[in-house]
Amino acid sequence: MESTLIKNVNIFDGINEDLSAGQTVLIKGNQIEAVGESVPAPEGATIIDGGSRTLTPGFIDIHTHLQLNVGPVEFMNAPADYHGALSLWEANNTLMRGFTTMRDVGGSVWGVKRAIDEGYFPGPRLVCSGSVIGMTAGHGDYRTTNSFPRQLGGPSETELERLGMTYFADGVPEVLSASRTLMREGAAFLKMFVGGAVAGVYDPLDVAEYSLEEVRAAAEEADRWNTYLAVHTYTDKSTQIAIKAGAKTLEHCNLITEETVKMAIDKGCYISPQTGVYLSPAPAGFTPAQVARQKQAADGLDNLMALCKKHNVQVAFGSDLLASLEMKKMLPTEFTNRTKWFSNAEILAQATSLNGEILALSGPRNPYPGKLGVIEKGALADILLIDGDPLEDISILLKPEESLALIMKDGKIYKNTIK
Repeated sequence: MESTLIKNVNIFDGINEDLSAGQTVLIKGNQIEAVGESVPAPEGATIIDGGSRTLTPGFIDIHTHLQLNVGPVEFMNAPADYHGALSLWEANNTLMRGFTTMRDVGGSVWGVKRAIDEGYFPGPRLVCSGSVIGMTAGHGDYRTTNSFPRQLGGPSETELERLGMTYFADGVPEVLSASRTLMREGAAFLKMFVGGAVAGVYDPLDVAEYSLEEVRAAAEEADRWNTYLAVHTYTDKSTQIAIKAGAKTLEHCNLITEETVKMAIDKGCYISPQTGVYLSPAPAGFTPAQVARQKQAADGLDNLMALCKKHNVQVAFGSDLLASLEMKKMLPTEFTNRTKWFSNAEILAQATSLNGEILALSGPRNPYPGKLGVIEKGALADILLIDGDPLEDISILLKPEESLALIMKDGKIYKNTIK
C-alpha cells in the first residue's frame, strides 16, 4: 500500500471546536493510519510539509442533484448522455471546491458514479437515492394537464421516469413497487416527496403529499433493506406525517414550528435545511407563483434555523443548488450564509462529522463502507489542507481555488499546490 505522511498541520477533526496544533497524519492506502504529534514515516512514504496549514476532513454536501444542471424544459428535452456529460463536469467542479462526498437526493447518476468510482473521471463519492418517489400532481410532476396518468390510460412511462428523476407512485402498492425497484437499482436510501414545493407546478407549499400509510410503506421498505427514508417537506403537517411514518432525514422544513422541531428530536431525525437556494434571486423561468413560494420559504428560514439552534437539533449541511451550472458555483456560500445562526465550528462540523453520521444511516447499503467526516485512525482518507483558519474566518472557503492547497479523496491526491 502507498503511504502519505502529512506533517506540521493544525487539525480540525470534524468534532472538536479547537484546532490541534503541530500534528502529523499518516495515510496508508485509503485510510488514516495514525494521527499525533510524532508519527514516523514508513519507508518510501510520500512526505508533505503542511506548513502549519489547517487540515480538515473532506466536506460533504448532504443534499445535491448532480443530474440537474439545466432548467426543467431543457432537462426533459435534452438527451440523457448530455446530462451525464454535464454531471461529470460538475462532479469535478464540486471536488475542486473541497467536497469529497455528495449525497444525491434525486436523479439518475448511476453511470456517472460508476465512472468516478472506477477512476475514469475525478469527482466526489456519490451516495445516491436514484429517482424520487412522487405522486400525481405532487412535486416532480411536470406533465401537462393534458397528460393522463397511466392508471387512467396515459403512457406507461414519462420523460421524468425515463430520465430517472421521478417514479410516480399512487397508493401503497405502487409506493412499494417503486421502493423495491429503487433498491434493485442500487439505491443507498430512499427519497420521497411528501410536501409541496417552491419549483413545483401543481403543488403549493401547504399541500401534504402522500398519506401516512403511503409514507410508512416507503419508510418500512427502506428499513427492511437496513437503510432509511429521506423526505422533501416544508410544513408541520407533511413533516409530522413523515416523522410518524419513520423518515430519518427531513429535507428543507422551512415552515415548521417548535412543536415539529421537538417531535423530530424525540424521534432522532436529522433536519437538512439549505440557504442559498432561497436567498438567491429567483430563476428567470419561474412563474409568479413559484417566485412567491420561494419568498415564502425564504421568510421561514430564520425561524427554522433559530429553532434548530435553540433546541440543539442535528442540523445537516446541504446546498440543493440546481438548474444551472452558474448557480452551483454558489455552493461555498452555504458556509457563510449559516454564520447568522451558527458558529464557524458548528458549521464545519455540520459539513463533516454530522453529515458523516447521516451517510452511516445507510448501513450495509452504504457504497463506501468506512467512517467519513472525521480525522481519526481508521477513517477513510478524505482530507483537505487549507491556507488559513476557517474556524476564525470561514469566508476563506468562498474561494476554494485559492484557499484549498490540497484535496485528497480516498487516499488519492487530486490537487496539491504545496511546493
